[in-house]
Amino acid sequence: MSISTSVLSDLLQTLPYLRPQLYFKASLTALSHAMEDQVLAATLEEPLVIASFQRERFYRQEAHRYQRLAQRSNHIYVLSAPETDFANSSDYYEKVAFEPEDALSNEWHLVVIAQNYATCLVCREVPLSLAKKQRMGELSPTLDTDTSRRFEGIWTSERGVSLQVASLLLERILVYRPELAAKIAQARSRFHLGANPGSNLNPKFGENKPPQSNEYACDIDTDPFVQRLVTYLQASQYKLHKAYRSIAAQAQKERLVNSITTAIRRSLNPQEVLQVAVQELGQHLGACRCLIYRAQASDTQAIVEHEYLGSGVSLLGQSWNLDKNSLFAEVVQDSEGVCVADTMNDSRVINSPGLWKQVEKLGIRSWLLEPVFYQGRLLGIIELHYCGNAPHLWHAGEIDLVKAIATQIGAALIQAESFANLEDLNGQLEALDRTRSNLIAITGHELRTPLSTIQVCLESLATEPDMPLELRQVMLNTALSDSERMRKLVQDFLTLSNLESGRVEWHPESLTLQECIDLSLSRARSRFTMEELPEIKTEIAKNLPLVRADGDWLVEVLAKLIDNACKFTPTGGKITLKGKRNRDRMVEVTVADTGRGIEPNRLEIVFDRFYQEEGALRRTAGGTGLGLAICRQIVNGWGGEIWAESKGKNQGSQFHFTIPVASNRNEELGMRSKKSGG
Repeated sequence: MSISTSVLSDLLQTLPYLRPQLYFKASLTALSHAMEDQVLAATLEEPLVIASFQRERFYRQEAHRYQRLAQRSNHIYVLSAPETDFANSSDYYEKVAFEPEDALSNEWHLVVIAQNYATCLVCREVPLSLAKKQRMGELSPTLDTDTSRRFEGIWTSERGVSLQVASLLLERILVYRPELAAKIAQARSRFHLGANPGSNLNPKFGENKPPQSNEYACDIDTDPFVQRLVTYLQASQYKLHKAYRSIAAQAQKERLVNSITTAIRRSLNPQEVLQVAVQELGQHLGACRCLIYRAQASDTQAIVEHEYLGSGVSLLGQSWNLDKNSLFAEVVQDSEGVCVADTMNDSRVINSPGLWKQVEKLGIRSWLLEPVFYQGRLLGIIELHYCGNAPHLWHAGEIDLVKAIATQIGAALIQAESFANLEDLNGQLEALDRTRSNLIAITGHELRTPLSTIQVCLESLATEPDMPLELRQVMLNTALSDSERMRKLVQDFLTLSNLESGRVEWHPESLTLQECIDLSLSRARSRFTMEELPEIKTEIAKNLPLVRADGDWLVEVLAKLIDNACKFTPTGGKITLKGKRNRDRMVEVTVADTGRGIEPNRLEIVFDRFYQEEGALRRTAGGTGLGLAICRQIVNGWGGEIWAESKGKNQGSQFHFTIPVASNRNEELGMRSKKSGG
């Protein structure tokens, strides 16, 4: 059996002139103790005391006090919803166990009625919404959730009201413990309580009007003292709640910083870290827009890479002007954040046409810029935009939070940058390790094999003086050929080393491409016999302008590309040299052949050092694997590009590179020198 009606509702329905007030839980505890202490202080009184504790766990905290109260009176009634061992009993006082579904489980009552005074406390707990609990920090595991409980109800020392409440509660007690009917009747008679709760009202008073006097005059007027007590308790509780809200705000700040720190630890990708930071910060501070972008002190523009958008126009991926932004200039100059409380009344914004245009376009009313520094180096900016009709009132805690997040972001960006540099260094170390391995292989094969051949030839010539003249000549030619092979390998090593280390001095001049091609073809024919060379054809565009390059190095590139084409093109094949002007003020040179071709997935790595199509130790065409790497270094040196194209095996290949066009003045000087020389 349970009763769903509220005692407070029944009281307000009977006495509509009463006006409930809001009480904190601590205030009710203090009032209850004051009412109980008044009973304990009395010497001759045997008052009626009725207390309802909602749950057994709340009753257990006060059980010892009610044992002391039971020594003062035989009319002590305690109500509670049982949770463990609370049950109906009459040991020290009358215990009344009501159903947990009863409306009493949400209320808090205490009534004290004596011959010369009466007080009552009738309250109903006000449930808090989830959002309100979060704001008050009630969901935080570090805060005491009991402090934020609130009740609405009546506390009064008016005897008529106290008698009415006592009658209502005695009716509830009879429902749960009918065996107490005789004892309750005795209490009603002694304290002038009617059998019907409505009969406690003095008939001379109007139904909806508060009584102006009371036939039970109080000898002790405790109302002024209690009112001052309530005021003091309420003020103290308000200060306590302010402290708890401050603690909750600090806890939320720590959670936000910890979430970003966790993102930093979880990922070294700065994009992920910045995305977590912008979402958490913008949502926590309730901004309509939060931006995080990378910027340095000298930048004139920045790209908005990360954005939290609560409302308004999105800026994600757009260019953000910084050169005419006086707020950004102030951040760079002072190395401090800038806070604009109201853009409509800030001279920095009003007097800057660029800023004012952004304010009108984006509807920014309040604006915060916080720099992301690391050891005095500007890495980026955090911006918060508030676009409401009223200015946003910045709190010191909010600005401190943004500064803390900026510090975390700065550490994350430097950490990611260091990791990226470390990855680059690891890549370079791996490349060096591969170079070392290839160098050992090349040295072992390209140097040891010719040396062995030379040694055998020289030993044969030295130990066999009677060797026929024809065989002697063969031995000498073999030794000379292998020594030339060794010389070329060493020369390529030195050339590539000088190019990569930047020790080469360039001597650019205006040149005709045809002359350089002729010199490179002459060098190729001196190396190969006429029978070995495939057909070589040149196709140079008419009116091709002069090029600007170092002549020796340009001939070197052409010679190596022609040499490479000759090695991989059969005698019946064809090699074509082309020259044309492209749209980038560059001359594009192509060396095409009909040889064995290159697999598409190898077109990039053919320019690596020591690359050999058939491996460093299994070559049929000879060479050191350094020629194309040297070509790339030379072409990059004059600001050109070099690349390879091929459709695959046995489909031929084309090597392209570009050379800068000489300026008009250089062209004229070149043509004059050519005419005077001719």
